Amino acid sequence: MKISSLPWESAWITGAGRGIGAALARLLSQQGVTVYISARTPADLEKVKQECLDYSGMVVPIPLDITQPAEIEDMMQSWDQGAGIPELVVLNAGTHDPFAATEFSARRCRKLLDINLQGTLNCIDPVLKRYLEKNSGQIAVMTSVAGYRGLPTAAAYGAGKAALINLCEALKLDLKGSQIKLQIISPGFVKTPLTDKNRFKMPAMISADEAAREIIEGLCKERFEITFPKRFTYILKLLRILPYSIYFRLLGSLVPTVKPEAIEQKHG
Repeated sequence: MKISSLPWESAWITGAGRGIGAALARLLSQQGVTVYISARTPADLEKVKQECLDYSGMVVPIPLDITQPAEIEDMMQSWDQGAGIPELVVLNAGTHDPFAATEFSARRCRKLLDINLQGTLNCIDPVLKRYLEKNSGQIAVMTSVAGYRGLPTAAAYGAGKAALINLCEALKLDLKGSQIKLQIISPGFVKTPLTDKNRFKMPAMISADEAAREIIEGLCKERFEITFPKRFTYILKLLRILPYSIYFRLLGSLVPTVKPEAIEQKHG
């Protein structure tokens, strides 16, 4: 990709301290884009900035907690009073907490959903309002193939991602006729600190740098969903249309049977 081929002068990436977000920031900065990077850990953001010092695009760290709407609004106000909101917004921030039914709790679910779902909504709200005012802008929301159908140990994570997919599908229809581009990013397994938490073998895993290249290429195209690696994600797309009887039989072979002593230990 050449710098001239990218349609953005500036971008904002959430969850950019590590993993896919950091890789995206590096690649965009290499291509001459000014990148505002946000995350909760200033040290992670500073590390990404230092990695990009020799690139042609400036990287601007903004420590931010997306579960705090006031912090987001303060940042928006600073853009309103300055250069304006970036043309591209990639809402990548999220976390993962895999747990089985024997470890289920509303508290764990709420913690995940507050970040992955509500945190993303907190960002979409002010961004969309500003894009609607000027009738331009591009939003990409990080979803997941875990949002296609229920997967083992991903009850809360998958529920949040499924909600984001549905939300963006609806907004895409509502934005018909506008000049606002909305896309979702549904990766398979990418080597990041989040996938390091998984307790199972992850097929077709790719690096964060590979994922970043796939995402940038997808953002430059018109398709609604950016998904990769296709050899894996298209299998999961097929699972969406299977009847439950077949689906649970296939996936059930991957899940260990719950032992009575595990239930007794948790609930006894």
